[in-house]
Amino acid sequence: MHKITPLLRRKSSIFFAIILFAYLIYAGLYIHETSFVIDGERYYVLFDDAMISMQYARNLAGGYGLVWNPGGELVEGYTNPLWVLFMSVFHLFPIAASKISLYIQISGAVFLFISLFFVKWIGEELSGKSIVGLLAVLMTAFYLPLITWALLGMEVSILTLAICVATWIAIRGMRRDAFSPWLYIILGLTTLVRIDMLVPYLVILGIFIICDPKHRRQHLLWGVGMLVIFLAGQTLFRLLYYGEPLPNTYYLKMAGYPIFNRVKRGLYAFFLFGWQLNWMLLFLPLSILIFRRDRQVILLLLLILGQFAYSIYVGGDAWEHKGGANRYIAIVMPIFFILLVYAIRLIFQALLGGLADRKQWIRVLSDGLLVLISCVALFNANVLVDFKSIERWVLIRRPEFTRGSEHVVRLALDVKTITNPDASIAVVTAGSIPYFSERYSIDLLGKNDPVIAQEKPRHLGSTYNLELFRPGHMKWNYQYSIGELQPDVVVQLWGDTDEAEEYMSNYVPWQGEYSNQKIYLRSGSENINR
Repeated sequence: MHKITPLLRRKSSIFFAIILFAYLIYAGLYIHETSFVIDGERYYVLFDDAMISMQYARNLAGGYGLVWNPGGELVEGYTNPLWVLFMSVFHLFPIAASKISLYIQISGAVFLFISLFFVKWIGEELSGKSIVGLLAVLMTAFYLPLITWALLGMEVSILTLAICVATWIAIRGMRRDAFSPWLYIILGLTTLVRIDMLVPYLVILGIFIICDPKHRRQHLLWGVGMLVIFLAGQTLFRLLYYGEPLPNTYYLKMAGYPIFNRVKRGLYAFFLFGWQLNWMLLFLPLSILIFRRDRQVILLLLLILGQFAYSIYVGGDAWEHKGGANRYIAIVMPIFFILLVYAIRLIFQALLGGLADRKQWIRVLSDGLLVLISCVALFNANVLVDFKSIERWVLIRRPEFTRGSEHVVRLALDVKTITNPDASIAVVTAGSIPYFSERYSIDLLGKNDPVIAQEKPRHLGSTYNLELFRPGHMKWNYQYSIGELQPDVVVQLWGDTDEAEEYMSNYVPWQGEYSNQKIYLRSGSENINR
């Protein structure tokens, strides 16, 4: 493997610093563009799933425990316990509800910022060329889906960092024929962020058990040992605290879904991802196997393929119609970009033979074409659904989900204005509305309601439609949520709203002042102010 000369290293450091600076400016502008002003107050709001985690975090910091509603039923409606704990730290400080999300967004930007260093080091370690690391950093820093999930408060930011750190430790260990227990400690901690990080954990553990006979005993001891400790520990906590071995979200998204239908929908979602990214770009990293078949390359490829397979297995995410990598795939996109750039460079080397080594102008031309193709690939990767994606990427148009976030905050303010603190409300958007209204909430889609989570999903009969399948949004029961629980306010409805009418005869419509949306108030409720 060629060494990076001191002169090239200095040039690489300069370009790397420029990319880092550009990323920080972009991240700051992006976060600002996700905010909005209502009645003279600027609000920073996360993606709604992250706001559900914020609701749990606020209640934990407030002494109510890990619950969605203060004093409510113990239900694990989150999938990211360590991330919730991280969020709860910020709720210990006197920060306004309208501003606290900003600190989570900044944290996400910082985690991605640190990831860029590891992307550079992995690229250089793998290829021996600084240009591979730099271009992978560029693509990672400005890939819109990764930016969106990370800077809107999802645990994607910390998981991306963890994957990069673990990959860096793994390939250095392979190169130096060394073992580090930190690899499994870090991977074990990621399962506390999301339990499905079991997938990359098993990929890395499996590769080392098969391909590192010298340290096989240590990998078995530490890898299996840490896995058992972390999985058994969180399972025991769930059983003792919530009375369930798995999060409520598992039953919501997996129970009742035939695996054939789920995988079919996952394949459909993956097809959309590949079509939008460009199939040639998607499969190009596999061409590395023509030139190299060592443990490092196999490890990186299997990490990517593992996340692809997991996304297909669970049926994809609920937001594929927005385009780009979903939350399961986004965390390995930096690894994907490293292999993509490296594959293109290896192809150039094969086409040029030894000419690049003998003639400097050919080497410069080759590197220039590599930069050009990588930039075109980045542009292509950010054309997600239509040209509006590019407008969002360059921040001409408001970032994805921002308009919806503003609307639900306005709904929350409507609810808070018209009700007293003892009111109960029925919601579909189970994050921002409960968080900003500060009212006892009923989750119509069941993420925080075990009754709904255990029900049969909708739209899975003979009329099964891949486009209608949205994981986590396929179960509801108006007879139970409205007819039986009788919320004071029905803020939102989902699916066939005609189905809810027979249970809402004692509700009257009211036009929201902040949201200009019709919500429904229960007649005679003492918890409604007007």
